[in-house]
Amino acid sequence: MFRAILTAAGLFLATQIPTTQAHAETRVPQNQAEISLGFAPLVKEAAPAVVNIYAKIVHEQRRTPFMNDPFFDDFFRGLSKPQPRVQNSLGSGVILSADGIVVSNYHVVGMATDIRVVTTDRREYAAQVVLADQASDLAILQLEEAEDLPYLELRDSDGVEVGELALAIGNPFGVGQTVSSGIVSGLARSGAATGEGIGYFIQTDAPINPGNSGGALIDVNGDLIGINTRIVTRSGGSNGIGFAIPANLVRAFMRQADQGAEEFQRPWAGMMGQPVDADLAASLGMDLPEGMVISELHPSSPFTKAGFEVGDVILDVAGQAVNSPSEMVFRMSVTGLGDTAEVTRLRAGEREVLTVEMMLAPDEPPANPLSLDKNTPLPGLTVARINPQSILRFQLPLSSDGVVITDPGAYGGRVGLRAGDIILGINNEVIASPSDVSDVLATVGRWMKVDLNRQGQRVSLRYRL
Repeated sequence: MFRAILTAAGLFLATQIPTTQAHAETRVPQNQAEISLGFAPLVKEAAPAVVNIYAKIVHEQRRTPFMNDPFFDDFFRGLSKPQPRVQNSLGSGVILSADGIVVSNYHVVGMATDIRVVTTDRREYAAQVVLADQASDLAILQLEEAEDLPYLELRDSDGVEVGELALAIGNPFGVGQTVSSGIVSGLARSGAATGEGIGYFIQTDAPINPGNSGGALIDVNGDLIGINTRIVTRSGGSNGIGFAIPANLVRAFMRQADQGAEEFQRPWAGMMGQPVDADLAASLGMDLPEGMVISELHPSSPFTKAGFEVGDVILDVAGQAVNSPSEMVFRMSVTGLGDTAEVTRLRAGEREVLTVEMMLAPDEPPANPLSLDKNTPLPGLTVARINPQSILRFQLPLSSDGVVITDPGAYGGRVGLRAGDIILGINNEVIASPSDVSDVLATVGRWMKVDLNRQGQRVSLRYRL
């Protein structure tokens, strides 16, 4: 931790102080010696906790789906199997504990089969992924046989303000560790940077280039405020619009990794919503457009249980403003499973704070998955009863009911079935449960018609058996 002395131009003198002390007051440098130091003391302390990551990813070459089909066996006989292709990935990471816990981006290490981590003093460690999540583009690594490593403290990223000085540390283009400076340009950049747009990001104009992914964005006290993840660019280089994943989400990942989670789990909202714009605010009688209006609620949603209804406006979660569905997911993820959050609701001009439980999507009603055997027309087809878990997994509409395909199997895939398809009927027989699928398929003749709901569109597939 550091005491920072800033000028309007961004120069400062940094001296090490105990971590329990509060940050010092900003003041103008008092002499030429203070001015000449620049960011050097800060970088000297923080840079050793930022590492270079070299990851090896093995890809199977694309192969035709017919190679495993017995019918086409003679056509492919004698052809050699496709050779695996090795892709090397280069990125950065940040050490978060003395025993070698490192955070990086999923797109750097998430699919890697071999990971090597190199520190600034050229020590090299093998690493294993402990917890990774593609949607958030975060991964937690454990270095093997590591001890007494330098590390960075996580700052409460909710306290970061636009205009703060920031340093980006990473390994751009593989040239070696590099430090660039800038300011925090914006907050709550929802879905603008990476993954599936769940959460929001800290925007900075500190130059970030390829290879900086997974590196540190720190403040002038040496605390980690974000993990650099992506840039907006037309040329491939930095245009001064970079994005970092806030430290509070990293803290949530660390918490679940410590608990032994095998995958990152987010609390389930069970709702659909939209940002309140000027027109919507006027129709709701609001003075200013703010918050997110609920457009749909699942009966099992924790918000339903807390007393929310369609048409309510959510203004904040745990005291932090919420203006979009992605911000809602971020705030719930940061709060964590098993906890509760105070959520401010606006209804008919009245504000009220309600307590909402942070819970997983329930497996109710029971999914009762069913996989068809080889004696059916579609061997390997796996179906299940739709419930909140399958709605979340396959991104189905909240009002979905009936039976969903969880695995089309080899033959089902050939005839056009997909995971996530909702089976409406087979040969004009209504399908209401997984057992209905096997019962109807046991009686089909030479032709079969399957009616589906695919991403809100009705699809009919007809084929001869």
